[in-house]
Amino acid sequence: MAYWATYRHADSRSERVMTDPAGDILVIGIGNLLWADEGFGVRCVEAFDAAYVAPPGMRVIDGGTQGLYLLPYVTAARKMVIFDAIDFGLPPGTLRVLENGDVPAFMGAKKMSLHQTGFQDVLAAARLVGRFPEELVLIGCQPVELDDYGGSLRDEVKAQIEPALRLAHDWLRARAIVLARRDATSARALNPAGLAIDAYESGLAQRRAADR
Repeated sequence: MAYWATYRHADSRSERVMTDPAGDILVIGIGNLLWADEGFGVRCVEAFDAAYVAPPGMRVIDGGTQGLYLLPYVTAARKMVIFDAIDFGLPPGTLRVLENGDVPAFMGAKKMSLHQTGFQDVLAAARLVGRFPEELVLIGCQPVELDDYGGSLRDEVKAQIEPALRLAHDWLRARAIVLARRDATSARALNPAGLAIDAYESGLAQRRAADR
């Protein structure tokens, strides 16, 4: 069965329709691009989609802050990779990997923002209906700064995007899920060009220069 959901991206204020969540493997980034390091998960999934060609049966999505709208995608997945900014109580910019039952337990114990509450509800609902992924991994990064509306990733967090992608790649490869690198002919962008990190940061620099 295909699910239809109106997906309003909080960062771009644009609306798009995503259909048919079917896919054994879900790679998802959650967070909000407008609040500095809160955008880590979204930037990771954008980079993942730009770097790799998803094999059949894999869905790669920007989950934003959509909460229960994401339930059909989670319940359709047998394996799931989550990228997110997480308060681990560790030095800023530190990556940590959590798997399986530790993921919802940790997200429920240390809420950093409303999007984590929403995604914890998604995981709880998936378990309630008996369609929880068989395996899942959370690749999280300790934020540097969250209270900066309109800001971008801090350098310590941005530097962890590529290591986070390698962790995801290795986790999937250990489960016989092979990812092919994109070449120039298959380049693509998960989100509108204006939200790409280079364009976003360029616009941010111009706005801040104009405010001086």
